Amino acid sequence: MSPSTCRYWLLKSEPATFGIDDLAACPDQTTHWDGVRNYQARNFLRDRMQVGDQAFIYHSNCKEPGIVGTVEIVRASYPDHTAFDPDSPYYDPKSTPENPRWFMVDVRLTERFPRTLTLAEIKRHSDRLEGLALLRRGNRLSVMPVAPEHWRFLLELARR
Repeated sequence: MSPSTCRYWLLKSEPATFGIDDLAACPDQTTHWDGVRNYQARNFLRDRMQVGDQAFIYHSNCKEPGIVGTVEIVRASYPDHTAFDPDSPYYDPKSTPENPRWFMVDVRLTERFPRTLTLAEIKRHSDRLEGLALLRRGNRLSVMPVAPEHWRFLLELARR
């Protein structure tokens, strides 16, 4: 996929549930990104995310929230099977294999940053990150697009 058609994303996860360490321990550092239960976030996964897209992994609901690494989307959206499993915390009785409500993608770890690019640090650069959904007040989406210029800037910050 050429850089002009590649899209960029931010995927939030709670490291106590599934974080970058868990992803790094998966075979081939690849797994499905499941459990998205917000319609807008689902629509990004289902309708816009493509193989070859890049995403930041963002740890949330932890002591030091921030960007910890990057992944590549290696499989486009398909039904999230955790929604069909009554024993799963992501179970949804209204989602069936015949009529799935929730979707997931597969991701492969591409880079683990030497440090967490904290939300506090990201906020200090808000002048360079105007329009970044992560900085929008009240935005709690677990999947959000990132503009190419924001991607490049955040990548540069994280690698410092």
